[in-house]
Amino acid sequence: MNIVHEFTKNQHSQTLVDIRPGDTIKIFQRVKEGEKTRVQPFEGLVIARKHGSGISATITVRKISGGIGVEKIIPIHSPTITKVEVLKRSKVRRAKLYYIRTKAAREVRRKMKTLAHTKTETKAADTAKEPEKSETQETK
Repeated sequence: MNIVHEFTKNQHSQTLVDIRPGDTIKIFQRVKEGEKTRVQPFEGLVIARKHGSGISATITVRKISGGIGVEKIIPIHSPTITKVEVLKRSKVRRAKLYYIRTKAAREVRRKMKTLAHTKTETKAADTAKEPEKSETQETK
């Protein structure tokens, strides 16, 4: 399914018109750090597209990194974008997928709850395994 849009220095990103909410994309952005420049990929789900297809058009891309949701608002026509890959295209019934935020948060809370339960169960099992010291052992 990989649809790849690569851009040269003078090429406009008019071909990004076919990015829609529900797409899982990998967007490569040029980042300047001091004297050096590098290309940084950002892979996630497009949850919103705003401001039409004009010069001020933006997309909101969301990913989960280390159990925390990270969103990035990216101008489509930014000259720092070098390449865009559409990895997966999903059929969605909404123009804005903001409900994904609460859905993802709910799943994280559920996972955290199960982790907390397993930790307390293991602590209880560890305390049950430890033999109690009798007074005769302590006086020696």
